[in-house]
Amino acid sequence: MKTLSITAGLLLVLLAVHCCDASARFVCCFKFFEKRIPKMHVLSISKTNSRCSTEAFVIRTPRGDYCVRQTVEWAQREFIKQRSTS
Repeated sequence: MKTLSITAGLLLVLLAVHCCDASARFVCCFKFFEKRIPKMHVLSISKTNSRCSTEAFVIRTPRGDYCVRQTVEWAQREFIKQRSTS
């Protein structure tokens, strides 16, 4: 009985981690980074969910993730560049 409880608990933990990881792709931005991020620091760039109130890019860097508005030209160019190399 104890083994069954431990197994069920581990399955719940794995399910919670999976759900949280999947929902990370559906991020909305409320604060925006206003400066330019050097190209060499950009690890990846993705768009926020279309249901967000403000369209933005989420830019992953070695120091963390930053939100940049989709109207920023350098971010648009970087997004297109990364999409064409994928």
